[in-house]
Amino acid sequence: MNLPNSANPAEIEVPEEISGLRMTRQRQEVYRTLMQQRNHPTANDVFMRVKDRLPNISLATVYNCLEALVQHGIIRQVNFDRESSRYCPNLSEHGHFHDATTGVIHDVDFKPGVNLADVLNLPAGAVIDDVEITLRGKLVTT
Repeated sequence: MNLPNSANPAEIEVPEEISGLRMTRQRQEVYRTLMQQRNHPTANDVFMRVKDRLPNISLATVYNCLEALVQHGIIRQVNFDRESSRYCPNLSEHGHFHDATTGVIHDVDFKPGVNLADVLNLPAGAVIDDVEITLRGKLVTT
């Protein structure tokens, strides 16, 4: 489901169940928030956005919703060193570029046809099951 960053959360349809997880109202709102603004928010960022629509939601509930969504493979948890975990709704294989100047995290897609085993010196017999690549640097404008 590709949505523009400006998608209205009310317009994002969330099924009552995804990947075997019953989508409670709180989970729906957390998921909608992640789908609306795909900027790798922290749990606190999600909490601040969701509480506009669910004023009685607690930070603990947001954490529980995020954990359930991660455990069911609906979103990804992304960690950068010792920073707070961030959450990513992009389930395609991709990496992340962390701009040190702005703190913005960008999804980095692999070019079509690229086989990571061709560009990485992997141990003999290694089979890649999951990819977590984090690149750090600065965006330089010319």
